[in-house]
Amino acid sequence: MPSEFNRIRRDPWLTVGLLLLLLLAGLSLLGPLLTPHDPHDMSFMPLSTPSAQHWLGVNDGGMDIYSELVHSLRNTLWFGLLAGVCGLLLGATGGLAAAWYGGWLDQLLMRLADIILALPAILVLILLAAFFRPDPAWLALTLAALAWPNSAKVIRAQALGLKNQLHLQAARRMGASVGYLLRRHLLPELFPLYLVALAAKIRMAVFMEATLAFLGLFDPARKSLGMMISYALKYYYLEIWPYWLLPPIICLTLLIMGATFLAVSLEKFFDPRLREL
Repeated sequence: MPSEFNRIRRDPWLTVGLLLLLLLAGLSLLGPLLTPHDPHDMSFMPLSTPSAQHWLGVNDGGMDIYSELVHSLRNTLWFGLLAGVCGLLLGATGGLAAAWYGGWLDQLLMRLADIILALPAILVLILLAAFFRPDPAWLALTLAALAWPNSAKVIRAQALGLKNQLHLQAARRMGASVGYLLRRHLLPELFPLYLVALAAKIRMAVFMEATLAFLGLFDPARKSLGMMISYALKYYYLEIWPYWLLPPIICLTLLIMGATFLAVSLEKFFDPRLREL
């Protein structure tokens, strides 16, 4: 195991992915403490170019672009984490329950997963956001409810293999409870799958959030990378456009790239079919 750990630690994809995510997470957490202005302050000269006071200039509403960027990154990342973590919890619970109990519960959960997989998640979110204007947290939870089937199926398949291993059979014959077996054996042994699923779900949720914000389906007062891109595109002919449009595009790209590199690296390491010989 130590040699395998050293091998994955030397994987450049893992290193780059972790560095990108840690850098952006640090900026989203510490950035609001370091921003020179309130992102909702509209007292500045609209469409001003960058200066010592406004590092990226001022947008059309008289708000500091750098302060807006940091808070937008924080909201986008928070949406991705909420949807990713909740989607993983639902998927792990469904997959383990289906594998352990089998029978009608397994059939019910897997058929429900097939139905949800057939639904276009982005269209469901667009309809909900357009007609009901829910809080972003509710949209993140809705996305989690639409994103759990993939991880549930993978975790179920792996849990079925582990369920019949000798050490689990011995523990059951010695009177171990279901909760003990899940907590002490199945959950820890499937931990690598959780990491892969979480990275993939965060990547998907971040892209979904940016898409909804770009379409104007969130509260205009809520800062978001997608919203910044949408507003900046209207002023592409002015001198300020590179300072307003490029930073949110770069942040969003790096965020998705970091999650993608992490997911690819972990999947390549933990999936025997993808391991390099």
